[in-house]
Parts: sequence; structure tokens; C-alpha cells
Amino acid sequence: MRVRRGRQDAVSDFQSRRGAGPHQDVRPGLIEGAMEPMSKRTFLAAGLAAGVATLPRGVLAAEPGRKLGYAVLGLGYYATRIIMPRFAECEHSKLVALVSGTPEKLKTFGEQYGVPESHRYSYETFDKIADNPDVDIVYIITPNSLHRTFTERAAKAGKHVMCEKPMATSAADCEAMIAACKKAGRKLMIGYRSRFQAHNIEAIKLIRDGAVGPVRHISTDHGFTIGDPTQWRLNKALSGGGSLMDIGIYSLNAARYLTGEEPVAVNAMESTDRSNPRFKTVEDIINFQLLFPSGATAQCGSAYTANFNRYRVTGPKGWIEIDPATSYQGQAMRTALGGPPTPREPAPQPTNQFSAQLDHLSECILANREPIVSGEEGLKDLRVIEAIYRAAREGRTVKL
Repeated sequence: MRVRRGRQDAVSDFQSRRGAGPHQDVRPGLIEGAMEPMSKRTFLAAGLAAGVATLPRGVLAAEPGRKLGYAVLGLGYYATRIIMPRFAECEHSKLVALVSGTPEKLKTFGEQYGVPESHRYSYETFDKIADNPDVDIVYIITPNSLHRTFTERAAKAGKHVMCEKPMATSAADCEAMIAACKKAGRKLMIGYRSRFQAHNIEAIKLIRDGAVGPVRHISTDHGFTIGDPTQWRLNKALSGGGSLMDIGIYSLNAARYLTGEEPVAVNAMESTDRSNPRFKTVEDIINFQLLFPSGATAQCGSAYTANFNRYRVTGPKGWIEIDPATSYQGQAMRTALGGPPTPREPAPQPTNQFSAQLDHLSECILANREPIVSGEEGLKDLRVIEAIYRAAREGRTVKL
């Protein structure tokens, strides 16, 4: 089982007949899902009509008690199997529109979720969503390289944006996305679902309450065995990088939210077999180290040929460990806080991480406050990721 954000439906002709089957990639403790590659032609076509100037119409009328309407853009595995079913559990959010390059998917899922034909859009007709007052938020679940294009188009259409992680393939694109949403007066949130998961919430609370004392060290590793070499995740033009961009971002983000600090220096080492057809353009393993202002350090791992999903936070009073840590389900926590290692159950949360994430953005819009994982959070990760790649490439410490 695996972490799979399933953003294979970013254009009209993702070639499902060539995609990896659910038996291929294995990510321990997580949910299976198939991936599909994307042709160069359709990658380029996805940006069509991006320059259409449309004045926002029917901009949010957020009357109290109204569920805000989401349009899900990209109908891949993560969207259709993980996210869309969770709207039924939401208190403040509902699914009202679909965007896809595949007419068959629009028909199938439109009928399944009661989305009328008037609320189904192709990538070419997406900008007409500006005329739909039922849509308040666009949730972008596409290959990484398309995040900027669709965020800018959604903001221009007067819609708030939820965007999957990594936020983009460069810090410069992140900055442009933030600027577009600010110009349009719209909220931008990044899909860091683990921030809404009970075990991770409990770990953060314990650390902030001083349970381990000052954090001195974090070790965190995330990886899975990737399969089909033709999938978009192994195409740097679409993904922006390999395991670090895909699964290693969990290690990086965890180190940041567990310390509550921003790193000031990074070291990194890469190990990639370029003769392997999966790794012609992207990396396999990256190990990286982070130094924080307090003196805390983090040892982080990212891999496409090893299976792990865990972290441990250590201080003078003991440690907190979650393994698996950032999976779709099955998290398990242990602590050693002045005694032997003991399993620990977190404080119960009213909703799961997926519906909680969806509702968080709706609540922020209704209350006019910033999400805890705003565009700035995504930008911070991309700045560190760029430094990690540079440190690995140049074989030296990079200061931030």
C-alpha cells in the first residue's frame, strides 16, 4: 500500500491502457492505486486557453451555514477514490463540479456524484467556471508542473484554490501562484493532509507542550518502490524531480512542523542508478540533513526503491515515534517519556484527515482567516527542496 496522490488526469488523453496497475508500486501501510502516464502533446495542450481574460462573476457569497462548493480538477486515483468520497462527511464543503480532459470520466463521475452536465468542464472550457456561482473552490490534483497554470486560471475566474503538494516545481512558480491569488483576493491552501491527521496533531501538541523537552533531533524516512517507468512521476518535465518531490516532501514537511522552525542549512547525498529505465530523468534516493536555528538537526530520507514511512522526535526527556506516520490510514504512535516505550493513542478527532482538510479551507473562507497550510507553507518547502538538490549536486552545505 502507498501514498498516491493520483494526479494522472491533468490532460485529455492520459493513456490508461499503459498505466501501472495496482499491483506494481508498493508503499508500506498505505492505499494502492494505479497511475497513468501523459503524452507530450497533451501536456502542452493542458495550458490552452490559460490566457483568456475573465472577470470574476458570482464571487463567493459566503452566507453562514452554506456549504461551499468545490470543483475537483483532475480525476485520477487520489481525486476519485480518496478525496471525492469524503465530501459526504464534510460539514462545510460539498462537491459541485468536475474538471477533466477525459469525457468518459466526466460522465461516469458526474453521474455517480450527481454533478449536472452544466457543471462538468474540460481543460479548454475550464475558464467558464467563472460564470458558475455554485463553485467557490477549485481543488487542483494534477501533475506538479501544471499546478501554477491552473491556480492562476482558477484565481482569475474568482475561485479560491486548494492545490496538491508539492505546490509547484519551483519556488518561482510558487511565488507566482501566491501573487495571483492575492491579486484576485482569493485564498490559497496546499494539500498537506497530515496536518489534519490525529496522530500528527497529537505529536505536535506533545512537542509544543514540552513532553520531550527542547527538540534535539528528528529522524524521518519516506519511500516506496515505484513501478511503471512511463508514469508522469518519473518524467522530470511533469514532476519537477523524483522521490524528493513526490514522497520526500513528507520527511521535509514533518521536520519543519515538528520543530516549528525553518532550517538554516542543508546537506544532501543522492544515489541513483541511471541505467534503470525508471530513473533516466529523476532521482531515486536522496538523504538530506537539516540544521535549525535552535541547534536541532534532522536526518531525512527519500527513496523510490525502499519502503518506509516514519519519524521519531528526540529530546532530553524522551522521544515520540509514529510508524507509519503520514499514510492514508494505519498510523501507530509510541512514546518513551520518562519510562519504557509505550503505545499511545492520540486524542480523537471529529473527522478524518481528508474531510478535515476540505472543511478547513471552507472554514477559513467563511471566517476570512488564513489556512494553517497556506501558499506560503508550500513555498517554504520548495525553497528547501531547491537547496537540497543544490547541496546534492554540488556536494556541499547550502545555507538558507
